[in-house]
Parts: sequence; structure tokens; C-alpha cells
Amino acid sequence: MMNVLLVLNTGSSSLKFEIFGYDALDKLAKGKVTGIGTEARLSATITAGDVHIDRALAANDHETAMGAVIDLIDRYDDAWRMVATVHRIVHGGADFVAPVIVTPQILRRLAALAPLAPLHQPYNLAGIAASDRLSDAPDIACFDTAFHAGHAPLFQAFAVDASLRAQGIRRYGFHGLSYEWISRVLASEHPDLARGRVVVGHLGNGASLCALRDGISVDTTMGMTALDGLPMGSRTGAIDPGAVTYMLRQLGMSADEVEHALYERSGLKGLSGLSNDVKTLLESTDSRAGFALDYFALKVAQFTAMMAVSMGGLDAFVFTGGVGENAGPVRDAILVRLKFLPPFQTLIIPTNEERMLAIHGKALLEAGRRG
Repeated sequence: MMNVLLVLNTGSSSLKFEIFGYDALDKLAKGKVTGIGTEARLSATITAGDVHIDRALAANDHETAMGAVIDLIDRYDDAWRMVATVHRIVHGGADFVAPVIVTPQILRRLAALAPLAPLHQPYNLAGIAASDRLSDAPDIACFDTAFHAGHAPLFQAFAVDASLRAQGIRRYGFHGLSYEWISRVLASEHPDLARGRVVVGHLGNGASLCALRDGISVDTTMGMTALDGLPMGSRTGAIDPGAVTYMLRQLGMSADEVEHALYERSGLKGLSGLSNDVKTLLESTDSRAGFALDYFALKVAQFTAMMAVSMGGLDAFVFTGGVGENAGPVRDAILVRLKFLPPFQTLIIPTNEERMLAIHGKALLEAGRRG
């Protein structure tokens, strides 16, 4: 029987998973449950034998989705034994700066951070709760904020008074698992660049930049929440805080309505009035689509210059994420706006957050055994 790690990325309506062999971290299976909350469906591919699974589920909640994945592991020829479930958790706050084995107390502390990542944290934790009810294997939490935990105070602080800073009003940064993977790839395949000053653009439906110097995160564009920085698929990115108070006081919007507007009706979707999907916008002849993409490219270029200031220069720009890896016209539109900078290298490196999660999960279990 082979020991395996289950890696999960749980969202509001989907649960994405990969299964890795514990010893070599070879990928054994990949799949997802879609339609959580509506009509749930499991689709998966087993690497050995190229087996494909596609079936509807009897119910549409997170526990049913998780049960289907565990059942897949249990039923696969009795060949796999799950030793841990590794979960991507978006927000670890100030306290969780390394992977941890989840306990009820830790779960409560992570739930208290949900207001800082309302589109992600509750559903990440729903995956843990479902896993805990259905499996005896330990749950391991890995945090998107952890890679940025070593930022100097200058890059953590907002210009607010000490009492607010003491209550957690500060910059954390996100997409850390993706940036950590890129840092590892650079160290392995481009060691000279890894020792230099690199801006990594994780550009997808969620988007941010990270300034890497000597492979370590120096600065990043997201702040206290995953709403700050670059415009995204449906998130506004940086916005004048006064616009928020204006929406509350003058437009009579509730806090929930403001949150919904900023997270779900803004970004490329809000600017174009058409879609949050870059491929759709690139194919559109509507001038609003072009405007939205131009705005996105402009902001990526502007924030890249900001990241270069944080490092004292720029040696390379790495594109990653769905848009960064696949949307050539968007890459070109960003780079043409950066021509004023001294020459720098440009790379495209696919991210692999799932393998990064598996690496962390195994390392934590091994450390526990040695301890």
C-alpha cells in the first residue's frame, strides 16, 4: 500500500485536489468537484492507466464533495493510504507564518480571520471541517500569507496610528505559495537571477506582484486583504479609501453591498461591463473590453515600478498564473509600458501551488517524526 498526500484548494463552489505519492511526491491523480451549492460533479484523472472519472454527486455541499474525493482514494484498488490532507488557506494573519497541523483551537483562530478574506477563508475552512469529519488523517494548513511574513516594518505598515496597527491593520500579502514555488524554480534553473532582483507577476482572476531579492519576498502589492493592489477579474484592486466611505454615507450602501461591489462587481468585470475572463475580453471587439485590458496592463506596469523601487532595481520579470502564462497580448501590453526601465530579462514560469503544498505537508510530517 502506497502512502499518499491529498492536497486541497477549497472554494465556494468548487474543490480542486491533487493526490501525491508521499515518498517521491509524484502526482498520482488530479481533479475537482464543481457545482457545490448547485449540481455537484466530480471529475478526475488517475495518472496510472490514464483513468478518467466523471460523475454527478448525490448532494451539493462541501462534505459530499470531500467525501467523494476520499472515496476515490479508498476505492482505488486498495493501493493508497492517505497520511494527511494539506489545505491551502489564504489568510494566516500575523501568527501563522509556517504550516501547522490543524487542531480545533487553530481552526477557531483561522475562522476569526475570515473577514480579511471573505471570498476565500470560510470555504478553505469548510474543506478542513469536512475532511476532519470524514477522515482520521491529520489536516495540515499552509498559508498564502506566510511567504511574506519576513517583510521589514516599512513594507508591512499602513500610515495609521499605533492603536490600529496593534489590532492587525497592516499589510500581509497573498499568493505566497505561488511565489515560493517560483523562487524555488529560479534557484534551481536560473541561479544567477535568483540572487538578483526579480518581480514576479501572479496574474490570473486574482492578481498581484511580488518583489523577490535573493529569492526572498521583499514587498508585494496585496495588503491586509486580497482586495488591494492590482485590478483583478472582479476585484477592484487599490482604491481611494474615501470612495468606500462615500459609498457608505452618500450612496447609502450597506457594508455588505460595498463588499460585494468591491469583490464581485469591479476589476475587469466592472471596467468592461462584459466579463472577468481575459480570453473573452481579448476576443471581444467591444471598446470597453480593450479599455479594461489597457487599464490592467497600465496598473501592472505602474506597480512593477513600485516593486523595483522596493528592491533598488530590476533584473527580471517573471510571468505566472493563468493570464501571465497564457495571454501573450497582455504580457506584451505590460512590457511595452516598462520600456523606459534599463533592460531586464523576461521569463514565463508555470506556477505549481499544489506541489508546493505537498512539499510543505511532507516536510511538516517528517519534522514531527524526527521530533
